[in-house]
Amino acid sequence: MAHDDRSPVTVIGLGLMGSALARVLVKNGHPTTVWNRTAGKADELVSLGATRAATVRDAVAASPTVIVCVTDYPAAYEVLESCGDALSGRHLVHLSTGTPEQAREAAAWAAERGVHYLDGAVMATPSGVGGSEAVLFYSGSEAVFAAEREMLNVLGGATSYLGADHGMASLYDSSLLGVEWGVLSGYFHAFSLVGTEGSKASTFLPVAIQFLRSIEAVFHEVARQVDEGRYPSDEETLEIHLNAMDRLIETSRARGIGVDVPEFFKSIITRAVALGHGADGLPSAFEAVKRPA
Repeated sequence: MAHDDRSPVTVIGLGLMGSALARVLVKNGHPTTVWNRTAGKADELVSLGATRAATVRDAVAASPTVIVCVTDYPAAYEVLESCGDALSGRHLVHLSTGTPEQAREAAAWAAERGVHYLDGAVMATPSGVGGSEAVLFYSGSEAVFAAEREMLNVLGGATSYLGADHGMASLYDSSLLGVEWGVLSGYFHAFSLVGTEGSKASTFLPVAIQFLRSIEAVFHEVARQVDEGRYPSDEETLEIHLNAMDRLIETSRARGIGVDVPEFFKSIITRAVALGHGADGLPSAFEAVKRPA
């Protein structure tokens, strides 16, 4: 099944993300067949050069490689079950949203049907697909990843294979969304706080980004300590950070803004202190996060 970077590919599911994936494939010269339950969603892609399939089975039969990007895993089964044996022997790249457990179940479903399965996740907005900043993860069949890599590379600038466990792409997807939501929550609170003194978010943001870049080494050190399970307090202890959080909460309340974000951070630190890490460094808060509250 190895082929060049202009190999035929089918895209099933033409929501915002599926359409973006198909558009990038067409623009990069791949003969692209598309199918969607609402046929009209393929109109723009057909005008760009894609081929509209009348049925899911026809779409699958048109290409050796099939990309599925629908709402979730149950929706994918509903669509693909109608293909009968047409998927057998083909490469299936699944980019729907789901959990690691669902990805592993899908891999077993594919194996029963003779399908070579690769699970994946797209860490980009639809408009970012195909750009240098788009990040895509894949896990599962290494043979499929190797055979399809040149085609997959056109979908984003950072393409990574995470190993044979089909659930890893989904796990990384969820984990990175947690990072995004955590950072944005901090930004929202910071924007609210500086805004009480008339500072715009766009004025504060470059300073915040510069600060985050300045502490990149801190994140590397945190990862090292977490992996080792040792949290030396060479500079600041959890108890020192608790005092700082109390000041942030006091400052926020005095300016009439919500304190949900700093109170959440404080609750984590408080739990870590209760676990006996009060005199340890900030990375020891990990011990509280990994346990149920």
